[in-house]
Amino acid sequence: MDAERLLVPEASEEGRSRGGSRAAILDMLRAADDPLGIREIARRTGLHQNTARFHLEALVASGLAARAAEDRETPGRPRIGYRAVAFGPGGGRQYRLLSLMLASLIAGTMPEPAAAAEAAGREWGAYLGEKPPPFQRLSAEEAVAKLTGIMRELGFEPHAAAGADDGQYRLQLRQCPFLEVAREHRDVICALHLGLMRGALDLMRAPVTADELAPFTEPGLCVARLTAHDGAQ
Repeated sequence: MDAERLLVPEASEEGRSRGGSRAAILDMLRAADDPLGIREIARRTGLHQNTARFHLEALVASGLAARAAEDRETPGRPRIGYRAVAFGPGGGRQYRLLSLMLASLIAGTMPEPAAAAEAAGREWGAYLGEKPPPFQRLSAEEAVAKLTGIMRELGFEPHAAAGADDGQYRLQLRQCPFLEVAREHRDVICALHLGLMRGALDLMRAPVTADELAPFTEPGLCVARLTAHDGAQ
């Protein structure tokens, strides 16, 4: 069955309306030379940004679109955009397969796979993060908010909350973009994400550390434990 026929049910007028919006977004992605961000899609379609995000994530889940870094000429971390997936042999599964292949390579050949993955994550976290201006000091709350935004742009559905103890934060991460690979190679993927958070916080000169990432505390939920230091909370 054609993957586009699976986008939404056709049984109701509401379903047809959602399908029309989603098909229009898919056409935009296919016509674009570069990945399009949520704001651009919302502007072109007149949809609310949350609605545009909902349709884009549905297209990703259906294998019709993929997340990609938008090209930018100014310094700073690239925003996450969306592009259409060209169907051919293997369909939209090639990136998931590539992720699985690379994760298995690290797990099978590195003497310390988790350490290697965390080190790679730190480098990418420093690349994707945003360094504050000289002499500017972020509060713990500001740093956690920026980290939450980075994880959202990477495809997670994050939610940060202060814990019962002073200086403790819990960053809940749902909708892992590498969920299927993480289930097979948890030590690699989760260490990569923990390193990414640590690298981003280091770049921000944040008074916060990412202490641990507890995977699958509930189905589809991972929790990062963060700690603010020196009264920064």
